[in-house]
Amino acid sequence: EVQLVESGGGSVQPGGSLRLSCPAAGFTFDDYSIGWFRQAPGKEREGISCISGSDGIVQYGDSVRGRFAISYNLADNTVYLQMNSLTPEDTATYYCAARRSKFSGCTLLHGPYGYWGQGTQVTVSS
Repeated sequence: EVQLVESGGGSVQPGGSLRLSCPAAGFTFDDYSIGWFRQAPGKEREGISCISGSDGIVQYGDSVRGRFAISYNLADNTVYLQMNSLTPEDTATYYCAARRSKFSGCTLLHGPYGYWGQGTQVTVSS
């Protein structure tokens, strides 16, 4: 059974950093792609990064490119999202999601992802 439990959220000042974690429990990473999404109150869910388990290809949304980095650690079977240079506009609930796929690459569209975590809150304020 696929289970996704995000962790690592919290409150941070502008310019600070956080690292979110998403352990790949109940499935083989090679057969899935993992996406990170976020949703702020009153806004649509936004795809911010993804990584393909089949070939390691990653993508970033325009709003986070150059500041966030997604990675997979084989040792602990966990997908990480390193978030640097955080701004108040990054305040949102962050979700990791899994999509069973052996195709190359990944997508930042949330529709294809069938498995979702419960979310972790990130608040950036001074």
